[in-house]
Amino acid sequence: MDFSFLFNNFIELTVTGLVLGSVYALIALGYTLVYGVLQLINFAHADVFMWGTFAVAWVFILTGANGSGTLLQALPYLLLALVVSASVSGGLAMLVERVAYRRLVRKRALSYIILISAIGASFVLSETMGIRDRIVEAIDGAVNAILGIFGGHVDLVGILSDYTARARGITTLPMTIKPETILTIGNFNFRNTDLTIILAALIMMVALDQFIRRTRLGREIRAVAQDPEAAALMGSNSTSVISKTFLIGGIMAGVAAVLYQIKVGSTAFDIGVVLGIKAFTAAVLGGIGNLRGALLGGLLLGITENYGSALFGTQWKDVVAFALLVLILLVRPTGLLGQTLGRARA
Repeated sequence: MDFSFLFNNFIELTVTGLVLGSVYALIALGYTLVYGVLQLINFAHADVFMWGTFAVAWVFILTGANGSGTLLQALPYLLLALVVSASVSGGLAMLVERVAYRRLVRKRALSYIILISAIGASFVLSETMGIRDRIVEAIDGAVNAILGIFGGHVDLVGILSDYTARARGITTLPMTIKPETILTIGNFNFRNTDLTIILAALIMMVALDQFIRRTRLGREIRAVAQDPEAAALMGSNSTSVISKTFLIGGIMAGVAAVLYQIKVGSTAFDIGVVLGIKAFTAAVLGGIGNLRGALLGGLLLGITENYGSALFGTQWKDVVAFALLVLILLVRPTGLLGQTLGRARA
């Protein structure tokens, strides 16, 4: 174990762990919100996040952003990407709820059947992105077969080539966001991109926490989470509330996608596999169904991963993180905070 490396780079490991943990926490919100109202693990949520990361990349391509620039120079593109990403992820989350879950929930299907549906929805979303080039080719052939009757032709494959290139590879942002040092502590340079990601995640978490506690929709979500039948007797439309809960979780995933792209600058159709497991772990670690637990679990997981990498090497990163999860759950099975969404108080 390399304790000297850990102590010599303690601040950097902590800050970068908080950055990574902030992304985990925002994704974890989708898991914890849905579990709170349905007691369902929405495994498709990580792929909703993945679609958000592609939405960010496509906005940069569409607007012609390229080369390299500072965070301030990239801000107009990022703000537009935030709107598009949140819309794509939010809409996709509602579609998943409508297609994959609603009918099963109404029929009170067994939990493992809903779980299989969730896993199936996850694969559909990821593989659809992974074969987007072939989908465009198929649409191109069908459209041109129709247009050919009238002597017309359109080159959809060529027009959309920038968006479908490397369908099963890595898609990078056409614009590189260069971090700038805003503070130096010892040998560590604190960068504006790291500060932005951490602050943005904290602001979103506080805003969501207050939204759930103080708004009418938030009270309805908590009522459905606590007792769906009693909530229905009080006039709440549980179907609408569940759909809006998926929407909120999707929007948070869209925000996480923008922050992820600021830090990483690339994405792929299968990034949801590992990130989804990490975010789900964060939700369980903090206490699934607990909004504040998702934040705590995400940040703790991000920091633990970094400390584990410093002590044992990067190949031990996931081993240390998940070993911590097992140890905490053995002592506290409900997670660190362990409070469900339905028991949250205004």
